[in-house]
Amino acid sequence: MLHYLLRRVAFLIVTLFLATVVLFLLLRLLPGDPANSLLSVGATPQQIAAARHEIGTDRPLPQQFVTWLGQVATLNLGHSFVSTLPVGSQITSRLVVTVPLTLLAFALAIVISVPVGFLAAYKSRRWYGAVLGGVSQLGLAVPVFWLGMLLVVIFALKLRVSPSGGFPADDWANPGAALNDLVLPVLTIALVMSASLIRYVRSATLDVLDSDYLRTARALGSSFVSAMWRHGVRNASVPVVSILGIELATTFLGAVVVESVFSLPGLGSLLVQGISEHDYPVIQGVLLVSTFAVLVIGFLADLTQRLIDPRLRAPHPGAAR
Repeated sequence: MLHYLLRRVAFLIVTLFLATVVLFLLLRLLPGDPANSLLSVGATPQQIAAARHEIGTDRPLPQQFVTWLGQVATLNLGHSFVSTLPVGSQITSRLVVTVPLTLLAFALAIVISVPVGFLAAYKSRRWYGAVLGGVSQLGLAVPVFWLGMLLVVIFALKLRVSPSGGFPADDWANPGAALNDLVLPVLTIALVMSASLIRYVRSATLDVLDSDYLRTARALGSSFVSAMWRHGVRNASVPVVSILGIELATTFLGAVVVESVFSLPGLGSLLVQGISEHDYPVIQGVLLVSTFAVLVIGFLADLTQRLIDPRLRAPHPGAAR
C-alpha cells in the first residue's frame, strides 16, 4: 500500500507539472494582448510597449514560464494584471462559494441517487422500476442551465419561496442567508448529477443481484438485507466510487455555468472575468487550482477503491515478488 501511495503521489506531481506547462502554452496561443486591458482605446505603440514591459509579457516565453513556476512553487499565484490584487486571495474568496456549492450538491445527489438507483434495480421488472430508469435517462438530456432557469421561474418568480440569485456580501457571516441563496443552485446541480448517478447505481446493483455469491449467501440462510449488507454493498460500491470521483470533479469544473445562471461570485465567474480581460495570472491561477482539485479528487477516489476492495491491494500475478 505504501508503494502504491508513493507511486500515485509521484504521478500526481508529474501530472500537475505537465498541466502547468499546457496551461501556460495554450493561454499564450489565444488571440488578444493582455496589455490592451490596461490601456484606453487609441493607445500609442509606445504606451502598449510600456504596458507589456510592466506586466512582463514582452519577455521570452521560457523566462515567463520559469518565473510563474517559481511563484507556484512558493504558493504565490502572482497579481492580477487589471486589479493588481493577489490572485491567491481572489481565488480563496471565491472558493467559499464554489466549494460549499459543489459539496452540498454532491451530497444531495448521493442521497437521491443511491436509494432511487437501488430501487430501480431491485424492482426492475415492475413498471415503476422501469419508470425510474427511464426518468434517469431523460435527465441526462436536460442542460444544467435550462434546469436552473426553470427552477428560478418556478420557485423564485412564481412561488417566491427562494431568491433567484446572488450571494450575501459578507459571505458566510450569516449562514442562514448564505444557505438560502444556495438552495436553487444546489438543487440544480444535484438533479442533473443524480440522473447520471442513478444509472450507475442501478447497473452496479443489478450486477450484485445477479451474482453467484449473493445467491449462495441466501441459500445458506442469510436474509436479503444481511446478504446485501455483507456482500453486496462493498462489491457494488467499487465501480460507483470511481464514478462519484468523476462526477465530483465534473461538478467542480462545471460550476461556472450554474454560477452564471444564479449570479454567484464563485470561481467560475472569476474565470470568466479573467478571460474577458485577458488577465493571464487570474486565468492561470483558477485553472491550476481547478486542475489540482480534479487530480486530488481522482487520487482520493482511487485510494477509496483500494480500501473497499481487497482485490485491488493484492499483488498482480505477473508482478515480481
